[in-house]
Amino acid sequence: MTARKGDFSQGKVSRNILRLGLPMMLAELVHVLYNIVDRMYIGHMPGSGTVALTGLGICFPLITLIGAFANLFSTGGATLATIARGENRDDEAERIMGTSFTMLLLVGAVLTVGMYLSAPAVLRLLGGDDTTLPAALGYFRIYVIGTIPVLISLGMNPFINAQGFPRIGMMTVIIGAVLNIILDPVFIYACGMGVEGAALATVLSQTASAAWVLFFLRCRRAALRLTRLTVDTKHLKGIVKLGLTGFTFRVTNSLTQAIVNIMLKAWGGALSTLYVGAMSLINSVREIVSLPNNGIVGGGQSVMSYNYGAKEYRRVSESIRFIFLCSLSVNILMWAMLLFVPRPLISLFTSDEQLIQKTIECGRIYFGAFPFMALQQAGQSTFVALNRPAHALIFSMLRKVVLVAPLTLLLPGLGLGVHGVFWAEFISQVVGASACFITMYLLVWRRMKANRGLEKA
Repeated sequence: MTARKGDFSQGKVSRNILRLGLPMMLAELVHVLYNIVDRMYIGHMPGSGTVALTGLGICFPLITLIGAFANLFSTGGATLATIARGENRDDEAERIMGTSFTMLLLVGAVLTVGMYLSAPAVLRLLGGDDTTLPAALGYFRIYVIGTIPVLISLGMNPFINAQGFPRIGMMTVIIGAVLNIILDPVFIYACGMGVEGAALATVLSQTASAAWVLFFLRCRRAALRLTRLTVDTKHLKGIVKLGLTGFTFRVTNSLTQAIVNIMLKAWGGALSTLYVGAMSLINSVREIVSLPNNGIVGGGQSVMSYNYGAKEYRRVSESIRFIFLCSLSVNILMWAMLLFVPRPLISLFTSDEQLIQKTIECGRIYFGAFPFMALQQAGQSTFVALNRPAHALIFSMLRKVVLVAPLTLLLPGLGLGVHGVFWAEFISQVVGASACFITMYLLVWRRMKANRGLEKA
């Protein structure tokens, strides 16, 4: 009998993960280009580049928060839909997908209105001042108009990948990224729009990506088709419960970014704007160095979820091992580059020598324990893929809420000064990631290696 499209219980586990993960990795690469092209063009604007880049950094917590709502309905929805497909319940999988889509539309409408109206007050609270607020407000008020397309492209693309169409999912990102790269210099320089032009290019590009996602999910080729708007309350609870992991991670990341900006302003003295700009560049660099593993983890989660639904527990164990070893290898390579040759990467975003030096200085602290993030990636992805939301949520909150945020507030006053903000991330990577992986191994991986199932959390 011919295997169904997206049947991950057949063939080598590593090949299945790579077949999904490599296109996802390429898509992540293009997505990172999508995000950083704005910063590259803005950072190199004559005269005002550094101030404009700092203003964009002030927007990061709110942009991250918007992405959090995409995670809320996509992570849980795509995982539960994939488990349902592994159990041959395709009709139920389509209802799960329809519920996720409807909620993205409703939440997107609320966020658009609320964030547009509150932007001036919130951006000032996040560290904006008379120098940086005009750039931050100019960018964000245009960006937020595209909230619904952003949520559709980010929130529904995982349903395409999870069905076994990673190349189609990759095209979602490529379409938006290529359009953004073309439109950025046109709007920023040719039309003289500056940061507003960068935001407009992003909105138009995300709209094109969203249109592509909807076109595919409604065509006959899709294994699961988006045919109607619906809110199935039975499935919504499960979607939100599992999606809280990715949502909490992004929300706490948004909260942490806000606290970091505030502390950098408080402890940076005359160089506070420079430190906020350095953190903005560090976030951009982190997106680049994290992208290879994002693809492998995304592909691995789909393979794990399907095999868990099919009760192929040894294949789940093989998936965990493959994700961990790949993540660790990549992170060690990136760690070495960031510590010993960081300048070429940082110079992509700015030619301001003082900003480059400050970013190198602070980045070596921030990324000092980066290999440990392989432990977090393996542990967190396993908890999500196997529908264990309680553990996924706990370890998502541990690193950011329990460790990073308090340490960011405490360390500067304990003799570390402004550098304490960056040491907070170092400590959280060592402690939080180790705790996540050890717990996953004891509660999950040992049983999967023994070919035994798990009691539901």
